[in-house]
Amino acid sequence: MILRPAEPRDAAQIAAIWNEIIETSAATFTTQTKTVEGLQADMAARGAAFQVACDDGGVLGFATYFQFRGGPGYAHTMEHSIQLAKHARGRGVGRALMTTLEEVARRDKVHSLWAGVSGENPAGVAFHTALGYRQIATLPQVGFKFGRWMDLILLQKIL
Repeated sequence: MILRPAEPRDAAQIAAIWNEIIETSAATFTTQTKTVEGLQADMAARGAAFQVACDDGGVLGFATYFQFRGGPGYAHTMEHSIQLAKHARGRGVGRALMTTLEEVARRDKVHSLWAGVSGENPAGVAFHTALGYRQIATLPQVGFKFGRWMDLILLQKIL
């Protein structure tokens, strides 16, 4: 497995992974699919803060971070997203991506890294907890998808 910053050539595979999750799961509340062009713009803007894991078969997954909230007071607080292809789950890919992303974040002087996990994704909560994230809050019924309201669980790690 190779971990590296995402490149424009990865965008179609990342879109395929992310869009499958968007369309079929409650792991994300968004219903708006990702485009290759939009992902390439995100990669260009984030640089090393957009990492991919690859093998000979292509992209296994990605992790990226972005400012938690707008404004200069939040400049050192980031929220991250991590998504893996189905065949990459349970193989240590997510842990490797998060380790690399946290190293990049430390270099970028990020102090606090946040995860927003669907209340319908207990595996996502367990994953983050195993990496040292601490559950800070549950925001009841803030996400709406598939005709139902869902909770958002916020987890934080001080880097």
